[in-house]
This record gives sequence, C-alpha cells and structure tokens, in this order.
Amino acid sequence: MKTAGTLHSGRASFQRKAWADAYAKLSSTTQGTPLDLADLERLATAAYLVGKDTESHDLWRHTHHDALAAGDITRAARCAFWLGFVLLMSGEKARGGAWIARARRLLEEEGLDCVEAGYVMVPDALQSLGRGDHAQAYAIFSQVGESGRRFGDPNLLAISCLGRGQSLIEAGRIQEGTTLLDEAMVAMEAGELSPLAAGIIYCGVIETCQQIFDLRRAQEWTAALTQWCESQPDLVPYRGRCLVHRAEIMQLHGAWLEAMDEAEKACHQLCLRPGEAATGYAFYLCAELHRLRGEYTKAKQAYDQASRWGYTLHPGLALLRLAQGQVAVAEAAIRRIVDEATDRTTRTGILPAYIEIMLSVGDVPAARAGADELSRIAATLDAPLLWALTTGAQGAILLAEDEPLAALEPLRQASRIWEKLEAPYELARIRILIGLACHRLGDDDATRMEFDAAHWNLQHLGAAAELSRLETLSPLDASDNRHHLTRREIQVLRLIASGKTNKAIAIELSLSERTIDRHVSNILAKLNMPSRAAAAAYAGHHNLF
Repeated sequence: MKTAGTLHSGRASFQRKAWADAYAKLSSTTQGTPLDLADLERLATAAYLVGKDTESHDLWRHTHHDALAAGDITRAARCAFWLGFVLLMSGEKARGGAWIARARRLLEEEGLDCVEAGYVMVPDALQSLGRGDHAQAYAIFSQVGESGRRFGDPNLLAISCLGRGQSLIEAGRIQEGTTLLDEAMVAMEAGELSPLAAGIIYCGVIETCQQIFDLRRAQEWTAALTQWCESQPDLVPYRGRCLVHRAEIMQLHGAWLEAMDEAEKACHQLCLRPGEAATGYAFYLCAELHRLRGEYTKAKQAYDQASRWGYTLHPGLALLRLAQGQVAVAEAAIRRIVDEATDRTTRTGILPAYIEIMLSVGDVPAARAGADELSRIAATLDAPLLWALTTGAQGAILLAEDEPLAALEPLRQASRIWEKLEAPYELARIRILIGLACHRLGDDDATRMEFDAAHWNLQHLGAAAELSRLETLSPLDASDNRHHLTRREIQVLRLIASGKTNKAIAIELSLSERTIDRHVSNILAKLNMPSRAAAAAYAGHHNLF
C-alpha cells in the first residue's frame, strides 16, 4: 500500500512539474514493485529534467529494452529516439546518432505507421539545416509536421513549425519564418507541449531571433522562458541558457551588474552539464562585460575560459586588444576573422567591430566596405538593431572622411534608434560622435551637451573603458582649446615637452607606440609646427602645461 501510495504521489508530482519530488518518489518505488513502462518513461524524463543525465540515459535504455521484451515496438523506438536526441544535444554525436538509427530501424523493420516515425526524421532535417540545405530541411520538417497532424501530436507540430521557420529564415524569407516561430510559441504558451519539447522550442526560437537581430521577439520570448523556468524550480537543463539570454538583454539595457550576476550563474549552471554548447558563450559574455567596465585582466581570464569551452573569442578579444592600445594585434585579428567568416550570421556579428578597428588604424576604405556589407544585411533582415549599427557606422566613416555635417544625419538616426531600443551604452557612443561632429563645425554648446550626456550615461553604467576614451576626446574649455587639441593630445604634448620619446610616452600611457605616433602627427598638424621641439616650445609659451 505504501508503494502504491508513493507511486500515485510520484505521478501527481510529475503532472504538476515538481520534477525532483517525482524523481525521488518514482525511483523509490523501483525498490519494491517494478514500474510499468509508462512510469519508467516518466522517471527517465524526470531524471533528465533534474540534471541526472547518466541516470536518465540508463533509464531510457532500460525502458527501451523492457519495451522490446514486451513487444511494444513504438514505445521502444520512442525511448531510443529520446535517448539519442538528448545525447546529440549534449554533444555525443556518435552515441546519439546510433540510438536514433536504432529507433528508425525498428520502425522500418516492423513497417509501423506511427508518430514516432515523424520524430526520427527530425535529426535528418537538422542535419540538412546545418549544412545549409534549407530547401531540403524545409521539406523534411514539413513531413514531420504532417506526421504530427495525422497523429494529433502537438510536440511534433511545434518542432515542425520551429524547423520550417528556421529554414525559411535561412532562405531569406524572414517574415514568413518568424510567423512560424510565433506559431510554435503559441503551442508553448497554451501549455500543449511536453517539458522536453518545450525546452527545445524555447531555446530554438530565442536563438533564431538573436541570429536575425529581432530584439523585440528575443526579449518577449526570453521573458516567457524565464517565467517557464521559474515555475519549475527543480528544472536544470534549460536554466543556464535562460540565464545567458537574460544576461544579454540586461547588458543591452545597461543593467551591467545584474547581467554579470546572471552570466556568472549561467557559467556555474552550464559547467555542471558537460557538452552544453552555451557554456563557452556564457564565459564570453562575462568577458565582454569585464571589457566594457575596463577590467581587462578579468576580461582576458574570462576569454580564456570561453576558449577552453570551444567558443570563438572574436570580435571581443580584438576589441580588448584595441582598448589596451595593441592596435596592430587587434587589426591583424579582425582582418583574419573577417576573411575566414563565410556565413551571414557570423559576419554580421563581426562587422561592427571590424569597422571600428579599421577606423582606428585609419583604413577608411576598408571600414566603408564593411559598412556597405552591413547595410546590405540590414536591408535584408530589416531589424532596428542592425539599422542602428549601420547608420552609426556610416556616420563614423563620414566623420573620419572629414564630413562632419554629412555625418550628423546618420548619427542622429542611429541615436534615435538606440534610444528607442533603450540601449544606453550604444547611445552614449553615438552621442560622442555627434559631439565630435558639432565640435568640428564650431558649435561648442552642442558639443558640450553631447559630451556631458555621454559622460553621464557612461559613468552611470560603469563603462570605465569608454569613459577613458571620452577623456581623450573631450574638447577643453574654449580659452584653453583654441587649437582643438584633445585632452589626450594635451597629455602627449606635455610629455613631449618633458623630453620623453614616443616609446617612453607609450609605456607611460599604456598605449601602443603607433597610437602615440598618430597623436604626435595630429598635434603638429593642429599647431602648424614643424617639429616636436617647436611644439613643446609653443606649449610652454601658451601655458599648456
């Protein structure tokens, strides 16, 4: 009676998604009366959802063999499929593929027309999508959906919607694809899906939205994923990815301390599950937050951790080197990764950093080429975030080409978009460029307002790296800045006057010698002086020390 009561209680816990209690009670009953096949499936699922992967794998395998012995071929195939699929998701491709193949063989040998035949097609569709054959992927996912309709399986229908949506997006049919993503999420919100399918749908939809820079959808579905995870305190597999998605959105909206907290929690959660693809990205996100805060040593340590988990470190590491004054290193790295990147998603993520670094080294034509490519991608995806990046890049390039008046229109357009997206860091960076344009046009009041607004935002964020750069760009009071020297240039000039070489100045200011060379050239040009000695004498005469 005690065993029967515990079993009933375990089933009830499974029904209300209390996974840890369900696992404890269902597993305890195995010590008495053996569980039937349906309860073994519940136990295998509960084990997976509380993070007991090895136990879950053993239970799926055990249930598979028991189902074979009982002549229940469809259940045996279903267990083999889910065992294979979770192994594939954890990176064990050989083992996972073997179990999927076994499930397919069982169904083919028996000639069974059942919903499980639809499930075993899913890995084939994913393989087609992975190798870029979106037409083939769409065709297979359509067959998956037809199977789901015939057998009334909402999980398979939702997986089909997700897969077809991803296939259409890869084919450039963005609006049709996102409509299908939304359809998959409707099934999720209606509570029609099993926990295994629900996690797959949530993560797949959010990651696809991020790839096409559809920030609105990514934010909405991340909020829904967060609520879903919080409703199941025992849930382990999808919680780490949820934290990563939350951290990304917090970073964009300027909640950097909260974003760091979420990213560090994600690292801890994901490290507990070997094979989790998101682990490297979680460490990369930590590194990016450290970089933005000017914590360069911590950033490098986090980048190293991301690398150990197999994550590509660029463009973040290249931007770190740029911030550290290692301009040549940053330039070499970003040129290499742009040359190597072939797919649209990767190139879109790299191009903004490429443009920034090319402008830093004075290669305006390369920056222009990068901005033109980014503009073409933005026209295809039509995402506000991409338009903000594109128009901001165009404005920065016009400024580098000494066209401050022409630069103002795209810069202000970018400013409006970033403000609407509630992205204070990106908005501050654009306002710095607007300030520089106004300064070159002689509008000192507008310059001061733009720089003050940018300074307030960056200080509020704790963006030490960009604050430091702002200090080097900010114009001085009119009485001290008749020659339009930046604060960094004044600093360099004072060191020149003290007799230091460019190499010594570079060491003192933690910048590259190439950067100091450029500052010296700018100083001589602005002061119209023929030599360093003449510039130093001029500085002494005009009290610039």
